[in-house]
Amino acid sequence: MAEAAKKAFVTGHPIKHSRSPKIHGHWLAKHGIDGSYQAIDVAPQDFAEFLATLQASGYRGGNVTIPHKEAAFALVDRRDQAAEEIGAVNTLWFEDGKLWGSNTDAHGFAANLDEYAPGWAKNGPAVVLGAGGASRAIIHALKLRGVSDIRIVNRTLARAQDLRHRFGAGISAHAMEATDELLGDAGLLINTTALGMHGNESLSADPTRLPHHAIVTDIVYVPLETPLLAAARARGLHTVDGLGMLLHQAVPGFERWFGKRPQVTAELRSLIIADLVPKA
Repeated sequence: MAEAAKKAFVTGHPIKHSRSPKIHGHWLAKHGIDGSYQAIDVAPQDFAEFLATLQASGYRGGNVTIPHKEAAFALVDRRDQAAEEIGAVNTLWFEDGKLWGSNTDAHGFAANLDEYAPGWAKNGPAVVLGAGGASRAIIHALKLRGVSDIRIVNRTLARAQDLRHRFGAGISAHAMEATDELLGDAGLLINTTALGMHGNESLSADPTRLPHHAIVTDIVYVPLETPLLAAARARGLHTVDGLGMLLHQAVPGFERWFGKRPQVTAELRSLIIADLVPKA
């Protein structure tokens, strides 16, 4: 009897904007795999039941996005170290009948910088703008790579202080008013906030305050060049957009569900960039 097609998914609420089906569909076609990856909209009140029926529905696993990442963290049977450190789950798979959860955002962030700014982790102190879920993954990645001075800046100081307590040594918490002063010797500036997204185009920090060797990256990828990245590029600084993080974070999940480790290529990047351009 032929093996059943391998099935995976991404779930969120809403989910129709997700580029993940295009990413995984590209890899499925590249590797000639009999499989599918679909977007499934699940309301928060239905999420626990959705997870409970996954295996019976033939799914090998899938991705979880907003607003379900913390709920997935609480509901899985087992969590890996990345999920435990970050406190949220974005990737699910079955192993020995148990539902496992991981968080691949830190991997995606680091792999993106490895590709476009090799040696980035040795560049000096890091300033992280924002103290939400995304910043937890970024801080985890920075700590894994040995960055020893990580400065979290947030509009609500208490949230930055929560992360300082969560991640411990080498982390400091600051109010937004301190940003300019903190940038003076920083080698990395990372925006994890929604500032810079379409419809929210204000500047999250002033890159002219940074030293000339600094690297500036933004996890926002719509638009691909945010106001922060444009200002940093105009200053002559090295910039890295957020699209690579999205592409690289998808790699570990695909490998678990479909048995092949895919490559993030220029072809895939171009495919997704074409999809980011607003349709006329």
